[in-house]
Amino acid sequence: PISINNKPTHEKKPEPGDLVVMSGGRIGADGIHGATFSSLEINETSPATAVQIGSPFTQKKLLDFLIDARDQDLFNAITDNGAGGLSSSVGEMGEEIGVRLDLEKAPLKYHGLMPWEILVSEAQERMTIAVPKEKIDIFLSLSQKYDVESTVIGEFNTSKHFELYYDNKIVGNISMDFLHNGVPQKKLNGVWKPLKISDPEFDCPKDLNNVLKKMLGRLNICSKESILRQYDHEVQGGSIVKPFAGINNDGPSDAAVIRPLFNSWEGIGVAHGICPKYSDIDTYAMVANAVDEAVRNAVCVGTNPDYMAGLDNFCWAMGFTKEDEMKYIGDLVRANKALYDITTEFQLPCISGKDSMKNDYRIKDVSVSVPPTMLFSVLGKLPDVRKALTMDVKNEGDLVYILGLTKKEIGSTEYLNELNLKGVSVPRVEPKSAIERYRLLYKAIQQGLILSCHDCSDGGLAITLAESAFAGGLGLDIDLTLVPCDEPLRDDYILFSESASRLIVTITPENKGIFEIMMEGTVFANIGTVISTSLKVKGMDGSEIINVPITELKEAWQATLRPIYGGN
Repeated sequence: PISINNKPTHEKKPEPGDLVVMSGGRIGADGIHGATFSSLEINETSPATAVQIGSPFTQKKLLDFLIDARDQDLFNAITDNGAGGLSSSVGEMGEEIGVRLDLEKAPLKYHGLMPWEILVSEAQERMTIAVPKEKIDIFLSLSQKYDVESTVIGEFNTSKHFELYYDNKIVGNISMDFLHNGVPQKKLNGVWKPLKISDPEFDCPKDLNNVLKKMLGRLNICSKESILRQYDHEVQGGSIVKPFAGINNDGPSDAAVIRPLFNSWEGIGVAHGICPKYSDIDTYAMVANAVDEAVRNAVCVGTNPDYMAGLDNFCWAMGFTKEDEMKYIGDLVRANKALYDITTEFQLPCISGKDSMKNDYRIKDVSVSVPPTMLFSVLGKLPDVRKALTMDVKNEGDLVYILGLTKKEIGSTEYLNELNLKGVSVPRVEPKSAIERYRLLYKAIQQGLILSCHDCSDGGLAITLAESAFAGGLGLDIDLTLVPCDEPLRDDYILFSESASRLIVTITPENKGIFEIMMEGTVFANIGTVISTSLKVKGMDGSEIINVPITELKEAWQATLRPIYGGN
């Protein structure tokens, strides 16, 4: 809710005299140095205790309890115990006033922890809460009802200091001003230089049927069903669009849709975008494409593009030399510039995020650094989950449309990687035209004009067509001469380019006129129809360049991980 008892819920302000309460799990040695661990080179001396041990059952009980306590207005402020544990959560909450923390009162998983370990442990499923004294009995009683452990471990005051006690003996005392403002900020220098390479010259493969099958089997494209089925994706019976869709529930969904409240048809769409391979060329393109992919995935299932929020999760490297560090810092600046540019154009607020900035590993002569990566997640609102879409084609005779422009953007794509080639022309997002397209598509979905929608991403148009077809148990008849391109392109470029902001939708022939009127203002084209059992594609010269039964395409997509994980 926006407000409770006329108080804005986003405001978190403890008052002097409020009690410091820790709710949820107990403190252990797990997670000690977790924050610093994430920013250090990994080697054989890295501590095993830096990794936290989660407890999903504790987490669920804690969340249910806190929602009830929130609705009863039982606390003034709340924050989680993440990086730095109590040192961070309590230190942040008491910044403007002061706080006393009695570390011996904190519940422990086992005996033997030093006061400083209690303070900085990042053990999971713990929240720090500021509870007014007059509400503490009700708070603790409610906590007991939900079988959640809650303990008073301190009190906020007006000292302007972070006072740490153990058995009534002071073990630490630091001014809040110094804690928050006294540490000099490290300044890093970065350099970014465009790669001096060009796209490779090579002939179009003669057997595109075989190329398509190989592409479907690539690790970044193939079915992950055997992995995902090991995890629960039902949310209290409220999962509307699940990770897999289609007539056999094994086609790759673009996003998930959840109906959280059973007295309402409103829903939440959740989607992700991640494109680390583009970092080989330019981290600006990597981030822009990740954001664009997440948003268009969410729109594919019917999420309102103007009612979304984003989360940016950075996983970066710093390398092993000063030159490495300068390069990665330059990449990071490029990445954040892209994040700012595209989210402001999309009017998409970033409400949270995370970063892990030194993912470098060295043992003896082996040195590995992760590619600079940003995972972007979005969640947004669906006004009516009954209008949610899936990616599988539905009926023979339906019309197939592409939305968006195809370009010769093959640099660092799955296609070039399959051919062991490297190019520089990574996909470039045009956010203004992209968001306009998504808004038009969303309106068409709300009008009930769209039967299926699937985004073009890894592997390009050919992969999107294949997945939409075999998920629906039907074929497609496609003409590449009808695909909008910014210049004349050969067949394999149209099939496997990963140009951003493109989608494949199907509609009934009866809705052709009204759909095309609604799409005026963006690039679109009717490129084919839904047929019976094969994917058929005509090339730019009018000849048939692809003709493969959907059963063979599906087998190529599912076969890669079967020897490892079993399943389909």
